[in-house]
Amino acid sequence: MSLDRLIKRIDELKNPSVAGLDPRLEYVPRFIQDACFLEYGRTLEGAAAALLAFNKALIDALYDVVPAIKPQAAYYEMYGWQGVRTLAETICYAQEKGMFVMTDGKRNDIGATMTAYATAHLGKTDVDGISLDAFGADALTVNGYLGTDGIQPLLDMCVQYDKGIFVLAKTSNPSSGELQDREIDGKPVYEIMGEMCENWGADQIGAYGYSSVGAVVGATYPEQLAALRKKLPHTMFLVPGYGAQGGGAQGVAGAFDANGRGAVVNSSRAIMCAWKKEPDCLETDFAQAARREAIRMRDDITAYL
Repeated sequence: MSLDRLIKRIDELKNPSVAGLDPRLEYVPRFIQDACFLEYGRTLEGAAAALLAFNKALIDALYDVVPAIKPQAAYYEMYGWQGVRTLAETICYAQEKGMFVMTDGKRNDIGATMTAYATAHLGKTDVDGISLDAFGADALTVNGYLGTDGIQPLLDMCVQYDKGIFVLAKTSNPSSGELQDREIDGKPVYEIMGEMCENWGADQIGAYGYSSVGAVVGATYPEQLAALRKKLPHTMFLVPGYGAQGGGAQGVAGAFDANGRGAVVNSSRAIMCAWKKEPDCLETDFAQAARREAIRMRDDITAYL
């Protein structure tokens, strides 16, 4: 199972975290921007080239510390097709370094359209009889609130191509409770969604006891996080909200099982922009600053496991 590969890499590095590569041009050190603008001009091509150089340097500094990256598709799409190309190249480069890649796309549709999303991000595209990877990520975040019609095409891809998905359950944003905390027959909606994740993954359980269907459960709600861990024994958690959004390591500990497995915790800006926060850090040292932050985060989280 795809998530077995993620868990194995977490065990090898003793680090249950994922670096969110959600780059904006202002996060990129000026010397990289200037070099790319000199070659391509102040264009989308130049911006995309700067993002790619930034990402590759971060991956080079992180791959032996952090088991996975999570590029958020929107941060690449905002730079046009050139940015989308950078997303594809970032995925490929990280996988060449042995990293697990989960694309944060939160895709949501039904039928043929959902099949097209699943094919693009997890499957293979047929080009006149030749099967080719379009993006080729190992996992994809998805929105399950259209029900099974929107999930089944993804489950088929998970089986066929050994991939995984993470379904939004209890998200980290402040207004998530407007819908997700409402009750149906005495249960909050996020718990029902979690139960659906358990059911969707029931036929795809891996060696570690977790299925190919994970759930997104925010670090900013530690009580719900811990409660869901007990109720969803076969569902791997992707935990956003650590650090910049206010989630702490002690609260995140509730996402893990008795063996210290079952979750992977995301940090994006704190890692990417670590160089901006370190006193006297030269911009040319941005990648090593990211590495130092990733190690600090690893030690912070594992101290509670």
